[in-house]
This record gives sequence, C-alpha cells and structure tokens, in this order.
Amino acid sequence: MGAITVNRLGKAYRRYPDRRSRLLEWVMPWRGPRHEATWVVRDVTFRLQPGEAIGIIGGNGAGKSTLLKLIAGTTQPTSGSVSVTGRVAALLELGMGFHPDFTGRQNVVMAGQLLGFTAGEMAALLPDIERFAEIGTYIDQPVRILSSGMQVRLAFAVATAVRPDILIVDEALSVGDAYFQHKSFDRIRQFREAGTSLLIVSHDKTAIQSVCDRALLLEKGELIKDGSPEEVADFYNALIAERGHWSVEQSRASDGRTRTTSGTRAATVECIEILDAHSRRVEVVDVGQPVVLRIVVRVHAALPRLVLGYMVKDRLGQPMFGTNTHLRERPLVDVAAGSAYEYRFEFPANFGPGSYSVTTSLSSTETHLGDNFEWRDLALLFSVANLSRSHFVGCNWLEPVIHVAALDRTAAASGPAPDDSRASATLEEPTAR
Repeated sequence: MGAITVNRLGKAYRRYPDRRSRLLEWVMPWRGPRHEATWVVRDVTFRLQPGEAIGIIGGNGAGKSTLLKLIAGTTQPTSGSVSVTGRVAALLELGMGFHPDFTGRQNVVMAGQLLGFTAGEMAALLPDIERFAEIGTYIDQPVRILSSGMQVRLAFAVATAVRPDILIVDEALSVGDAYFQHKSFDRIRQFREAGTSLLIVSHDKTAIQSVCDRALLLEKGELIKDGSPEEVADFYNALIAERGHWSVEQSRASDGRTRTTSGTRAATVECIEILDAHSRRVEVVDVGQPVVLRIVVRVHAALPRLVLGYMVKDRLGQPMFGTNTHLRERPLVDVAAGSAYEYRFEFPANFGPGSYSVTTSLSSTETHLGDNFEWRDLALLFSVANLSRSHFVGCNWLEPVIHVAALDRTAAASGPAPDDSRASATLEEPTAR
C-alpha cells in the first residue's frame, strides 16, 4: 500500500527585472542574486496514510497543480522534501505527454512503458484500455485530431490500467463528459475499496466530499486548513464570500462536526427548529412525514432587502435540496433595525434514512456572494428514520405508482401498445404504510 509524506515543501520561481540581470547573475554569481523569488507553494506539510483519500481544494492560483507535480516528481522543489512509497499513477495534465502526430494506440503503448510496463504487458493491457476509453476507431487516429475529452479518456485508461498503490488525479477529469466522469469515479471508488491511496484536486466539492476522507485547503500556496471534507468545503465557501470586515468563525456542533459561520451579522438566525404536524419540536422524523422548518431571524441594521435561504445536506455535506425567498418571490424590503421575523417552510421529509443538516443564508439577493449578512452551516441537525414505508434505497423517497399490463405476443414484439389496446386491466400498487 502507498503512502506520501510531505515535509515543509516549497516551490519558488525566479523573477528577473530584465534580461541583463539574468545574465549578470549567471556570469557573476558572487555578486549576489538579482532576482525576486515568487513562491507558488510554501511550507506545506501533511501525510497521506496507506489506503487514505485526500482531496485538495482552493481557488485558481492557489498552488494545487504545482503541489501535485512536486509530489509526482515532475517538478523539483525549492525547499522541503517528499517521500513516496508504492507504485504511483498520476494524471496531471491533459494528454499526459501524448505526441500529437502519433496515433492514440501508439501513444498508449509509449505512455504505458513510461509508467514501467513492458511491451508484452502493454500488449496484454491494450484491449482493456481500449474498451474502457470507448473512443472507437479514433484510437488509431493521430492524437492531434482527438477532442480533449477523448484524450482524457485515453490518459485515464492508461494510468488506471493496473491498480496503483497511489493514484494522483488533477482537474483533467473535469474536461470529460458526464458519462465518463461517472465511469472514472466508479473506478476510483473500486481502487479505494481495494486499498489504493488517493490524492485528487477538483473544484467539484461534492465529488471530494463523497470520495475523500480528508481535505486540504490551499490559499496563495500555503496550507490553511486540514480536516474533514465537509469542514474544509464549508470554510472555503465562507472564504469565497469574505469581504472586508466580514468574519469567518468555526465551532463544534453537537455531533462533533465543525460548524462554519460567516457574514457581517447585519441579520442573524435567532432560532431554527423542525416541527411536526402538532407544532412539537422533533429531532427524528419519519420518511415522508409532513414537517415545518421554523426559522426566526433578528435584524440588527436597517436593510433595503432581506432574503432567507436554506439547504438540506446529507451527512457527507452533499446538497439534497435548497431554495430561498428570492427564488420563491417572497423577499422582505425596507427592513428596520431591531425587527424580527418568523419563517415557516412546510414540506414532506421525503429523504432516505440517515442524518441530515440544515444550512441557512441571509443576504440581499439569491446568493451570499453579494451582501452576506450571515451564512451558517450545520445550523440544525436532524435524523430521518423509515418507520412506515416499504424498504427502499437512496437519499430520496419518490413514492411510485406502478401500472402493469399484460400484452399479447404481437404487441410485445412491436413495442408498447396504446392504452386502449392493452390486453388486461391496469394494476395499481397500493401505497405502503
């Protein structure tokens, strides 16, 4: 099994004011440096344990791709060290070094040999690679005429032809179509179950939260947060909206998870609870049970417009449903300081059994990226239990009505028949209670 140890890793590039300075530094090194160091990664330390999956998130220019290149060995560090044990497969850039004038098949063989496979091993692996990539006859065409998505398919198929000890994946997978993204992540999950360690960079926070055990947040080349995917994603979401004197705070929720709160506090959520049909506060609800999400908002400063939003997330932090009073055309205008408002959202709890949280947002528009009065993750925790429905799987209860009709052989061979030519009556499955 593979492991990675990163110790105070840093990468800086030299920036010269002009060509003359570069030349003088080269011919007269004793006169001292004539450049400025631009650090793109600075003093990063972490360890990827065997069998662990870590996601790396951050804005553009945060140093994510450079960090992966340092770990993979394609770029040399300026400071610090990297220790890697086990066989590594890395998909860092589109094409993974494919030569544009060679065919896809020729590039696959060369790429495999660069990964350490012999010609005989590549001949044995090629049919599986071709089958997984699913680009058809384009595999025998020059790579230059392949689309970016086709190149990603080939590169990923080669890198994962044999399960590695460590799999490093940059954002290249985001180029592929939705079908191949699902297929790729299915393979990644299979590798994880078999013991492969994973290091992945992605702007898709949902993917990181569903696949990874931990997440790292990079900001201007520095590691500023290391924790659970949900905790780090919530903190990053708050940083995106941070402006001026807006604050970002983190505290522990009742279940031990980290709650992130940000905003100007011009308006705040004073109370949030889930009520049953008898207006009783509940923490556990039945699948499909009618509930009321009650939220009390206190306004601390005069506001021209106030929008309340909420989002229900599962235990991994993935959104199940969200809306706000802007989208529902119920914003408040000219809100006075010191006023308070009670909101009641009525809906059936059509969620699968499990643990859920509610995130709240107070802003002036449909997004908190403008005027963020308050954004609060894990504002409320509740559980859903299946007490009255038939067994089902998934994160949502979609109550089906099933119609079954027998067809004669002629109708069955020719496809679905019109309703008036059905050979028998419609059968309706009663609702399970």
